[in-house]
Amino acid sequence: MFGREKRRQPPEAVAPVEHPTTAEEAEIAEALGAPPVTEATPSGPIDISQVDPDATYIDLGSLLVQPPDGMDLRLQVDEESGTVMTVLLVAEEGVLEMRAFASARGGDLWSEARGEIAADTTRRGGTATEQEGPFGVELACELPVTGPDGESLVQPSRVIGYTGPRWFLRATLAGRPAVDAAYAQPFEEALRTLAVRRGNEAMAPGEPLPLRLPPEARPAPENDA
Repeated sequence: MFGREKRRQPPEAVAPVEHPTTAEEAEIAEALGAPPVTEATPSGPIDISQVDPDATYIDLGSLLVQPPDGMDLRLQVDEESGTVMTVLLVAEEGVLEMRAFASARGGDLWSEARGEIAADTTRRGGTATEQEGPFGVELACELPVTGPDGESLVQPSRVIGYTGPRWFLRATLAGRPAVDAAYAQPFEEALRTLAVRRGNEAMAPGEPLPLRLPPEARPAPENDA
């Protein structure tokens, strides 16, 4: 189902959770509909030139998405201009936010972006730690937040960067998939099948690639989170 939201509320903050055992991870992933990840599984999103012609995608302009079962596809839209800003895949306990940018051939926007994200997180009283993830070096971030009853909570996120041919993808996992490896698997699979369309226009490195509403999209109710 499509949703078009003007303002996205962050997923509910969670306390740190214990990681499940390998057997438990497999059971949870199977229940969520995620295929098992093997050494042969591609490590990241693909370029539009690599798309299987028989595959079915939702075309959002610079991003072509295959939403997993059980997740809603939502688009964050600027209120004034009506421009699509971000693509979101939303589940009950977490969200994956995606946006693609132009990059110079052989460029490395992710190294620069990691430093900026880490500095901003620290300024806000949180922590940002580099770690090795399934897509390469990523940032594990934690921000202190106040819960609805005044309690102190932690808002976790994983920020992932991936460099393709003349494009760069930034993806953020927030909520439970940032701390629960099994719950994160369907989100990560969505990233592995994601396709990026750079286009041939001259664009400065770091300039966002344009997104668009698909024909079948419809506005979400105003009271949707």
